[in-house]
Amino acid sequence: MEDNKKKGIGFFERYLTIWVFICIVIGVAIGKFIPIIPETLSKFEYYNVSVPTAILIWIMIIPMMLKIDFLSIINASKKPKGLAVTCVTNWLIKPFTMYLIAAFFFFVVFKSLLPIELAKEYLAGAVLLGAAPCTAMVFVWSHLTKGDAAYTLVQVAVNDLIILVAFAPIVAFLLGIGNIKIPLETLILSTILFVVIPLLIGFLIRNIVIKQKGLAYFEDIFLKKFDSVTIIGLLLTLIMIFSFQGDKILENPVHIILIAIPLVIQTFMIFAIAYLWAKFWKLPHSIASPAGMIGASNFFELAVAVSISLFGLQSGATLATVVGVLVEVPVMLTLVKISNRTRKYFK
Repeated sequence: MEDNKKKGIGFFERYLTIWVFICIVIGVAIGKFIPIIPETLSKFEYYNVSVPTAILIWIMIIPMMLKIDFLSIINASKKPKGLAVTCVTNWLIKPFTMYLIAAFFFFVVFKSLLPIELAKEYLAGAVLLGAAPCTAMVFVWSHLTKGDAAYTLVQVAVNDLIILVAFAPIVAFLLGIGNIKIPLETLILSTILFVVIPLLIGFLIRNIVIKQKGLAYFEDIFLKKFDSVTIIGLLLTLIMIFSFQGDKILENPVHIILIAIPLVIQTFMIFAIAYLWAKFWKLPHSIASPAGMIGASNFFELAVAVSISLFGLQSGATLATVVGVLVEVPVMLTLVKISNRTRKYFK
């Protein structure tokens, strides 16, 4: 983690949007010209969970979980106001505003452009993104805005623990309001597979390595071995997704823009809520900035994973979560610039 703080945003992360576009092209080409690949992969499922995709998602998520020091939670009481801003924004505001904004655009503004069933699928993907605040890239956004590293660590650890108990109920509730039927047991299984187990594995590996080699070795050497693993796992997953989504994208390329619009609006709004709230409470910029960043950014790896489990690789919901990946970096870098330019207004 310390290495991440020093180098800021890495090569893969900086050009993530470009890599996603490349994955779209490769995935669509595979689906169009080598359809036997997605047809074969679709046969490997267990309780609606794609086994090949699950493996790739573990490759994405577990390296991120290695960075989380849950012992930092004992320091949470030292900055209660900043943590309150983060938790309330992420869990009592963000999921519900995401639902309202996405529903307004998909069912009202874009009503003539989207069939009702497809609009529901896009809404489901947006809800999954809204219920999953960032847990890894926020370290980068915090660093780029000179955020308090200790506070960022605490807020990420606390949010990971909240995800364990709040993600599934919030998703089930909001999708229920939207009359989107989901198998609850699959949602619970997805939470266990893609949150609980990776957290436990990351926690165990972290503690074993630190106990045997020391914290300096873990942060300066061990974590470096996984620098690009998460992004590579993500890109391979996207290629797989787009090999199933090829026909849908070729038929409706404008849908990517339609999905992106409410996601971008929601991102800016959530950042503004947390950032201005922190300003109102007279919190320093080093706390206000990461508080806004964690809510604005998404744990899109989790959203993609759960969407695939609930709705399948070919679903509109999964496409919506992937669009979340597509817009993440350029939008967050814009917020980084806004944060840095407004630092002078904080004490």
